[in-house]
Amino acid sequence: MGTSAVILTIKEEYSPEKLLSDTIVSVFHANATLYFHNNKNYSDNGEFSYTTLNINNNSFAEKSEQSFIFSVHAINSPSIDFYYHEDLELDSNLSLCQVGHIEDIYGVQKLIFNFIYEYLRLNPDNYFWVTDYDWVYSWGDMKKMKSLPYDPDWCYIDPRLIDLP
Repeated sequence: MGTSAVILTIKEEYSPEKLLSDTIVSVFHANATLYFHNNKNYSDNGEFSYTTLNINNNSFAEKSEQSFIFSVHAINSPSIDFYYHEDLELDSNLSLCQVGHIEDIYGVQKLIFNFIYEYLRLNPDNYFWVTDYDWVYSWGDMKKMKSLPYDPDWCYIDPRLIDLP
């Protein structure tokens, strides 16, 4: 498995339904394609656990060169617990959770860039975190990067090191 990424959001504000609706709108504005089969996964006790979506850069009738799986977990899922405030230099008073899991970012950086730009435009208080690195991307970071020529390695660069010309 490659490098994964997640969206960080305020835990008290997290709703799988809102994440699903914001994902649909973000995919639409990113000119991507969303496949949602509504295949819900349940825990042993019968509670909703998670569902997955497939986000592509082309329609499903065309050969897709870029595609990633996006998982939406339940509010009570241990998968959303977040413990890395200090590592990422985030305010430890923020009660964040990690949602919108992307399994592997390699090869789909441009599609993820366009999607995350649109997602953070709708949710400017959220962050995007590539889990192998010690930084996050904010809405301000994404706006700054959008104003520059696209860099395919954007998600491997600390946004604090990106200067505008």
